[in-house]
Amino acid sequence: MPKRGFGWTGVQVPVLGQGTWMLEGKRGTERAAVDALKTGLDLGMTHIDTAEMYGNGRVEEIVAEVIEGRRDEVFLVSKVLPSNASYQGTIDACKRSISRLRSRWLDLYLLHWPSSYPIAETMRAMERLVDDGLIRFIGVSNFDLEELQEAERVLSKHRLACNQVLYHLGNRGIERRLLPYCTRQGIALVGYSPFGHVGFPSSQSKGGQVLADVAARYGRTPRQAALNFLTRLPNTFSIPKARRIEHVRENSGGVGWDLTSADISELERAFPLPGDDAPLGII
Repeated sequence: MPKRGFGWTGVQVPVLGQGTWMLEGKRGTERAAVDALKTGLDLGMTHIDTAEMYGNGRVEEIVAEVIEGRRDEVFLVSKVLPSNASYQGTIDACKRSISRLRSRWLDLYLLHWPSSYPIAETMRAMERLVDDGLIRFIGVSNFDLEELQEAERVLSKHRLACNQVLYHLGNRGIERRLLPYCTRQGIALVGYSPFGHVGFPSSQSKGGQVLADVAARYGRTPRQAALNFLTRLPNTFSIPKARRIEHVRENSGGVGWDLTSADISELERAFPLPGDDAPLGII
């Protein structure tokens, strides 16, 4: 699995990681998720993203089982709910997540989306967590450009390392302003839900047919071609979720090969950017 520097941190992180939203459920569902995540680790997809919100902490417990005995291999990420993002609330939430994950630290801790608590209060807590050795890096999720800049402004000792946002073929608006800004600032851009939340482009649709044709040139699947496109820029990472081993294996084949500039242009035309005033997509 190819790795690249995670923004200004320089830490080498796999281009493709593993998302974990909605992996909780009945025992059989959770056992399949554990097997899929472990397979992902074996394939080098060692960036695992979770959150206290997922299953009300249950998914963090699932991840703990996955990484047991392998913690040092993993770039482990979790998130604080905005409703918990007061100064003390952020610290307490982080400690609970670390406990559920059976870890001593998190590599990256994110504010899940903008909160009603002052961002300065949340970021002050984040800096305390870094100073106390409970987290390595500070990040945010679902922040548009202005919100991101405000989070940067209120930090006094440490820098933002990441913004995690919705990014798929049908939602490329971040490429207009947010992604270029993150690249200039050395802030890693992690895209979630790379296949969309409501439906991947059908081969019966115009764009889906283009995607299928591009993928076929390389003996790849459309999902693999989509992942390749979404990580084509040097500051981008993606965290597809997979509940089954075969899907993890398919995802892992989305990188390690290159689309040509002509392929990229073809896909950009098939899945055009939205207008300048398009809001940040969130699910």
